[in-house]
Amino acid sequence: MKKILAISSSGGHWIQMQRIASCFSGNEVVYVSTLEGYAKEVHLSKYYKVKDASAWSKLDLIIVGLQLTNILLKEKPDIVITTGAAPGLLAIVISRFIGARTIWLDSIANYEQISFSGRLAKYFTHLHLTQWQHLANQKTLFLGKVL
Repeated sequence: MKKILAISSSGGHWIQMQRIASCFSGNEVVYVSTLEGYAKEVHLSKYYKVKDASAWSKLDLIIVGLQLTNILLKEKPDIVITTGAAPGLLAIVISRFIGARTIWLDSIANYEQISFSGRLAKYFTHLHLTQWQHLANQKTLFLGKVL
């Protein structure tokens, strides 16, 4: 059994994470997102709320980075998976320092190009995925869509 930390921002990112949650069956899953109310949706798993942040709010990014460092050091996941956005990117980067395997699944909303966070994440992930076949390349794989 592996410990999986599944992190996403709210809205569509969270919905996509919930669509793939059945893939985590048989493992211990810890969820992280930006809305307190999501804890009710995953009540059988541990849940952490972090501050929402974006590239435009540098102070918030620092706060989220500190929150995620505490969570990751406490939980020590084997695998970190994210559907984005900024909190997921930070979790991917920090996770590399603790030895976790990392997976980025770019949001299906990004049809024309990989998201900004996703483009940065590809340098840190073990597995980098898109939900659009025309965006796949040597580093970014297409294995299907979740929506």
